[in-house]
Amino acid sequence: MTTMLQEFRAVPAPTADDVRRGELAAFLRSRRERVSPEQAGLPRGPRRRTPGLRREEVAHLAAVGVTWYTWLEQARDIKVSPQVLDAVARALQLDRSERSHLFALAGAVDPLPETDCPGVSADLRMMLDRLEPFPACIQNSRYDILAYNRTYSALMCDLDKLPPEERNCMWLAFTNAEVRATFVDREETIRAMAAKFRAAMAEHLADPAWKHLLAKLLRASPEFRALWARHEVAPVTAYRVRTLWHARTGELHLNHTSLWTGPHPGGRLVTFTPADATTHERLAALTRGPTA
Repeated sequence: MTTMLQEFRAVPAPTADDVRRGELAAFLRSRRERVSPEQAGLPRGPRRRTPGLRREEVAHLAAVGVTWYTWLEQARDIKVSPQVLDAVARALQLDRSERSHLFALAGAVDPLPETDCPGVSADLRMMLDRLEPFPACIQNSRYDILAYNRTYSALMCDLDKLPPEERNCMWLAFTNAEVRATFVDREETIRAMAAKFRAAMAEHLADPAWKHLLAKLLRASPEFRALWARHEVAPVTAYRVRTLWHARTGELHLNHTSLWTGPHPGGRLVTFTPADATTHERLAALTRGPTA
């Protein structure tokens, strides 16, 4: 009896990574069993007993090794690249939510992030439009710009021309020349942004998307690297006054307000309202465009 109890106690408890890999394996099996050969463009064959696709068929469709994919479904501790996960997601015909779940379980950053502004309701989009000519956008806690109105895009840069992964306030502030030119007090502005980003990241240190953005900023901007090394932190404020410069309209004095749309910290509505009559007129001109 004592020996059996000792053996039982010797079995280590599963780690968080063990649980995550187990969830990933179960998820892959369930999605594989859902896809029929006909849906994947494969012949069914006369002796098929497996519901859905076989493992070797998924491996073939994703152009990965059969052994590697089998190990993935067996919850083995193996390296998984975003490119391979992308191929597996396509082979299993995952929808947007399933694809996000796959990358989250694998602890990887999706190379094709969502383009439909997740978490932005039709009501919030309507609010952004109705706020014109005041610049406004919806941001998440990572400073991704999820949605915006015409005036905000005209104030910053032409956001529609940027790929979704570059529509991030931190990225634009440190790498986009057009956006950087709007900062009247650039040194103070970017120092505060880096400090706020560090404070926000404290709750997301293990989040792959946050780590991916941080690595990009550290690679791309010596200025950001120097500020990051200071370890300064600052809270996100709900209200402050900002002065920006725009090439078409000149100086703009703006009241910058953040309104949280859910639990704080989280998504927020960011608005810029004019602090004086001249700025109000200039924002209206900015919204009308250069040919109005």
